[in-house]
Amino acid sequence: MIVLKSEREIQAMHESGKILAACHREIAKLIQPGVTTWEIEEFVEAYLKQRGAKPEQKGYKGYKYATCASINEEICHGFPRKTPLKSGDIVTIDMVVNYNGALSDSAWTYSVGKVSKETEHLLAVTKESLYRAIEVAVAGNRIGDIGHAIQSYVEAEGFSVVRDFIGHGIGNVIHEDPQVPHYGLPHKGLRLKEGMVFTIEPMVNVGTYEAVRDANGWTASTADGKYSAQYEHTLAITKNGPIILTEQ
Repeated sequence: MIVLKSEREIQAMHESGKILAACHREIAKLIQPGVTTWEIEEFVEAYLKQRGAKPEQKGYKGYKYATCASINEEICHGFPRKTPLKSGDIVTIDMVVNYNGALSDSAWTYSVGKVSKETEHLLAVTKESLYRAIEVAVAGNRIGDIGHAIQSYVEAEGFSVVRDFIGHGIGNVIHEDPQVPHYGLPHKGLRLKEGMVFTIEPMVNVGTYEAVRDANGWTASTADGKYSAQYEHTLAITKNGPIILTEQ
């Protein structure tokens, strides 16, 4: 069941998203060789607490951390750890913020020190694919238009789109309908309606789109060990077009 959100609910989620966006901007300042994702985890916990917010994914289905911190070939759901990042790495920090009961969800991939030209291209294409998808996320279009916007662009740039993990509706809980694949056919699938709130979060790989799951039951990595990047926003469908809730 898809729960359409009122203007009041969307505004509350936007306030949550503003905190999340500001936190990501601070994380960007921290990322450098020698920093650990455990330090970022502790920073996020403290940052949210100071602002009266909390990390919603901590405790979700037994997940233990405020952030997901996925390094290099890890696609998503990487655990924060005390291993220092090194120049040439990339790291995706994903988090869900709960502010007065309203949730927001956003992930960003950060370069650590100097990365290769291929890695720079991967990050640029992944981010661009997100914004191309948001452009077509308008009432009357279909879910397939979102996936097609991502897939057609990403594959033309020589990369692949992960199939195993997709975007999702969000509201009072982290995962709601609709499901939002990052691949698909235009003009197919569920029609977008005013009041829908969901994430678009393309995960893009240098090599194969296939994923393997770690023994910890959470972390997914590329099957060929090549790099993966992700950018994610939460957005609302309105009569005036999509509103990105996870930016200020």
